[in-house]
Amino acid sequence: MNIYAGNLSYKMTDEDLKQLFSPYGSVSESKIVIDRETGRSKGFGFVEMPNQAEGDEAIKQLNGKEIDGRNIKVNVAKPREDKPRRNPRY
Repeated sequence: MNIYAGNLSYKMTDEDLKQLFSPYGSVSESKIVIDRETGRSKGFGFVEMPNQAEGDEAIKQLNGKEIDGRNIKVNVAKPREDKPRRNPRY
């Protein structure tokens, strides 16, 4: 199950995100989204948990929880939409 985690601290790393979800079950991947231009975190990321029940429990326990002074948002990730890329040169 792919899980969205938002309103994260900009200091959070992929490993921090994995550690946050690990108490609820197996985490196969965790990724903080990085801005291409600045190289800084965008404040959200995604976690892949292979077990549906564990993922549901992680969402239940973590959504709205205060982490690093921020109330994080955690829910099932929506499928990615393929949007045309904007090219500021045109």
